[in-house]
Amino acid sequence: MIVNATVETSTFAQTVDDLAIKALHAELACYPKPGLVSFRDCGSHADMDAATFLASIDSLRGYFKDMADAGGRAVDFKTLNRIGMAAEQKMLAATQGVNTHRGAVFSLGLLAAASGHGAARDQRLSATSVCLQVGNLWGAEMLATSYQCRGTNGALVRDRYGVAGAREQAADGFPALRRHSFPALRAAREAGLDTNWAGVQSFLTSVAVLDDSNLLHRGGRDALDFAQCRAKETLLLGGAFTMEGRRAARLLHSEFVAAWLSPGGSADMLALCYFLHDLESMFGV
Repeated sequence: MIVNATVETSTFAQTVDDLAIKALHAELACYPKPGLVSFRDCGSHADMDAATFLASIDSLRGYFKDMADAGGRAVDFKTLNRIGMAAEQKMLAATQGVNTHRGAVFSLGLLAAASGHGAARDQRLSATSVCLQVGNLWGAEMLATSYQCRGTNGALVRDRYGVAGAREQAADGFPALRRHSFPALRAAREAGLDTNWAGVQSFLTSVAVLDDSNLLHRGGRDALDFAQCRAKETLLLGGAFTMEGRRAARLLHSEFVAAWLSPGGSADMLALCYFLHDLESMFGV
C-alpha cells in the first residue's frame, strides 16, 4: 500500500513514532538475546536492567515523530543530528547517564526520517527502499560530519580496528540489515515463528555477520571471533526453528554472560528489523 497523499504528515509521523516505540519494546522483550538485557535478566550488564530500558524508551516518545516530520521536509543531516542529540540527552537524563539506546537514537531515528521523506512523496515504503534512502539522502554529509565525538567507544573501536560502525552502515544504506538481519526476520515470520523467536533468529544472524563495536570494545578481535563463530554454530543447529537451536541459543546467552560479552550493535539491528517489518506491513509493497 502506498501512503495516501491525503494522509496528514503529522498523522503518519505519529504512526512512525508508535512503531518505533513498539520496536524498542519488542527488542527488550526478546529472549534469549545472548549477553543482553531482557525481562528475564540483566545479561552482561551491572549498570542497567529492564526498568532502565523502559525509562529510556519512554523518554524517546515523540522523538521518532520529530524525525519523520523532519525527513518529510527534506532537512539536512545537521538538522537531524541536532534533533537526535537532544533526544540522546533526554535518554541519558532518564537513565541517570546510562547509555541504553544511543545506537537506536541514531539508526532508528534515521529510518524514521527516511520513512517520513518517502511518505511525503507518496512512495512505497519497503524495508529496502527506506534503508537505501538514508544513504542516498544523508550518507555523504553523514560521513563528512563527526556525529560520534572522539573518545566514544564506537569511535575508538573504529579507529583501532578499522571496522564500519553505525555511521558507516547508515551511510551505505544499512547493508548488513538489508542483506542479512531483516531477511532473516521476515523469513522467520513468514515461516510461522512468533515475534519473539523470529527476533532471536534475526539477532543470531546479526551476531554472526556484524563487526559489532560493543564486542570489540569489551574483548577485542578474540571476543568478536568467538561470538560470530558461536552464533553461526547455533544457526547451523536450526536457530530459532528447532528445539536444539533454541537450547543452543539459551546456552549461548549463559556463555556470553560468563565472558561479559554484550553485542549491543546486534540489539540495535533487531529493533530496526522489528520497526521495518511493521512499517513494510502497513505501507510497503
